[in-house]
Amino acid sequence: MRDELLEKISANGNLPALGSSVSRVVQLASSDDEAVRNLAHFIMSDVALTQKILRISNAACFRSHASSSPVTTISKAIFLLGFDTVKTCALGMLLVDRMPGSRAAGVRGELLHALSASMFGRELARRSQHRDAEEAAIAALFGNIGRLLVAAHDHTLYAEINALARQGMAPAKAARQVIGSGFETLAEIVMTAWDMPEMIVKAQAPLPAGALRPARNRQEWIQQVAAFSNAAAGMLAQADDVDAAGAALVALVARFGAALNLDQAKLGQMLVTVTEETNALAGQLQLAPVVPAASLPKPVQKDEAAALWRQLEGEDGALLGLPAEFLLQTADGEDPTQAGGRHASGKPHNARELLFAGVQDVTEMMASGRCKANDLIMLVLETIYRGMGFRFATVCLKDIKSNQFRARISLGENNAARQAGFAFSANPSRDLFHLALANEADLLISDAADAKIRDLIPAWHRALLPDARSFIVLPLVVQKKPLGLFYADRILPATEGVPPDETAMIKTLKGQVVAALNPR
Repeated sequence: MRDELLEKISANGNLPALGSSVSRVVQLASSDDEAVRNLAHFIMSDVALTQKILRISNAACFRSHASSSPVTTISKAIFLLGFDTVKTCALGMLLVDRMPGSRAAGVRGELLHALSASMFGRELARRSQHRDAEEAAIAALFGNIGRLLVAAHDHTLYAEINALARQGMAPAKAARQVIGSGFETLAEIVMTAWDMPEMIVKAQAPLPAGALRPARNRQEWIQQVAAFSNAAAGMLAQADDVDAAGAALVALVARFGAALNLDQAKLGQMLVTVTEETNALAGQLQLAPVVPAASLPKPVQKDEAAALWRQLEGEDGALLGLPAEFLLQTADGEDPTQAGGRHASGKPHNARELLFAGVQDVTEMMASGRCKANDLIMLVLETIYRGMGFRFATVCLKDIKSNQFRARISLGENNAARQAGFAFSANPSRDLFHLALANEADLLISDAADAKIRDLIPAWHRALLPDARSFIVLPLVVQKKPLGLFYADRILPATEGVPPDETAMIKTLKGQVVAALNPR
């Protein structure tokens, strides 16, 4: 029976794609300087996942930070909530969205169990002194992957196992009787095929019976956390039965209390936090919530951003042959600021609000004292990309060895291929990019087909981005030395222009990056 079940699982075409996505996210390590950027890229490549992460980032139970402004970018979500929290939430959302048969009641119940277990694991990881403690939350998330796979691929077998369990048989024994294998074996086979880290796979092994002692090493601690988290998630599933929940609470403390430094009061507080956060996640994923927290056992004003960009000298802005109408300047009148809708070019109607939120986010990041230049650049790039509705956006930096400006970070449609080709010589040339750098001039090209600008677009840009009809160029110049530029484009003309307040915020965003890059 187990082999037949494995054949069903192997035959499902969705699982390899799910496994590839899960493995990619799991293997991002918070200690890696590239991890934040890679996690942000992964999330933003999936529109639905992006929206869910942003909504959960704004849920009251997740926003324990001091910021009162809404979370509008993935970069800010990672900065404020923490890399590990966003990573765990993203994994849970991937599991729910891409698991086969997710509409079936049994599958949805197991998915809710997995989310709840991951929240327990995350709470214990927060209190731990172990290195890379967040792996415990990931191990907890996949603690019931064997049950989940059975529910998703053979509801009859799943129902038989549950029926035996309701009659008093241990779930592990029931699984062996029905499918000839424990859930752990199924989990190990699938997780190994998904190329999951060995630490996570080993954490699913059963623990000895009885009260547990403190772990002797990190692997054993992760195993204990995964087991506790899944037992606690199971308790939440029956929390509407007061007597059963009370007995389960006592049993949890008796088994895991000494090992994980838990007592009734600590566990009671954890239950409230986990329930609120699980319900918030479940709401975004259209899963039925666990019981309300009330039914469980109870055991700075931010400074305004300074304008860091100097005003361009001269009224006409005619700098070294650049037509004045292509300088980033104000448009006549103001655009609508309603929350929904876009201009024909793709620019959101509420661009002002999105840019203003970005200015606040960047100011907050810089004031935190833990701001890294790469994280700041990523946040500014994402703010411009999302706030102005561009299809592709990148940051170019000068490569001294090759004497080129090369794209280093990019977002949007086909970003990897476009980033690879986005490079041009640093030698002076009379094209739009070099003129912008030489004059420190922020440019808005509203229509690249215009006769006045056509000859200023270099051949490499026409070859790489032949369909770019409107784009923006923001040079990064420190102490008269050009370091690089921001670039972003759309495939339609931008006839709506840029109002004064949006212009000021774009310049401020860029200016904050210039200030961060200034060695003084």
